[in-house]
Amino acid sequence: MGRGPREKPKRLTEKLLAIRQTLGLSQSEMLKRLGAEGRMAYHRISEFESGKGEPSLIVLLEYARVAGVCVDTLIDDKLDLPAKLPAKPKHIR
Repeated sequence: MGRGPREKPKRLTEKLLAIRQTLGLSQSEMLKRLGAEGRMAYHRISEFESGKGEPSLIVLLEYARVAGVCVDTLIDDKLDLPAKLPAKPKHIR
């Protein structure tokens, strides 16, 4: 029994792009806001937004924190990003 490819959220790429654009950040600035400039190159942001690459769970968590949303908002295709970002998350850190 082989394992197939991991199931991916269909709307993740659009949400990651929307976060960066709504906050008015360049890819380099987004990398800094994620606190990931020492861990990855700025072109990875483009890969995440185009679907050519997938962010790690840690990077997804940082995206959620920067946007002020819960991680499930990023992952669940049924949930939309709030109209205003950064939002105030409904969970306690």
